[in-house]
Amino acid sequence: MVRYSVEPEVPEKTSKSRGSHLRVHFKHCREIAHYTKGMNVQKALKHLDNVLEFKSVIPFVKFTGGIGRKAQAKQCKAPGNIGRWPVKATAVYRDLLKNAVANAETKGLDPETLVIEHAQVNRAPPGRRRTYRAHGRIGKYASQPAHIEIILKEAAEPVEKAPAPRVKITKKMAAMRRFVKVGEP
Repeated sequence: MVRYSVEPEVPEKTSKSRGSHLRVHFKHCREIAHYTKGMNVQKALKHLDNVLEFKSVIPFVKFTGGIGRKAQAKQCKAPGNIGRWPVKATAVYRDLLKNAVANAETKGLDPETLVIEHAQVNRAPPGRRRTYRAHGRIGKYASQPAHIEIILKEAAEPVEKAPAPRVKITKKMAAMRRFVKVGEP
């Protein structure tokens, strides 16, 4: 059995999915996971499908070096309108998310109420290749794979807020509220 970085408080109400040594860019996966964390699963799947069709963008927040601005990033309120369409990473993440939903259905959870509670991406050991450079030299040519883990949970029913207790106002407090201080803002 594999270890997850967090263990849910109520395992019966959660479902998990993970992938190790996935040959997709770590940085792309990190941005996708960061954006979808806390989202409703159906909404996240719809957004990921739109990314694959180039109708929506994944906002890039942390790894933004050399990434251009996109008009679609305004829809996500991306800082600086910076975003991309990481197709391969999105497809892999979407498959993992669908697997987590299938695991939830097996457990008897309602897929409509599932929320992405935990989405984490770690760097995997790089795949090392080499490229041939000028003057007979050899340079490194490494891939940056990723480990991805997703935990879904059923959203809890909202609890109504209790009515605030009435505060009894004393005569002194009422008098102080009537008093107007002169000369101070």
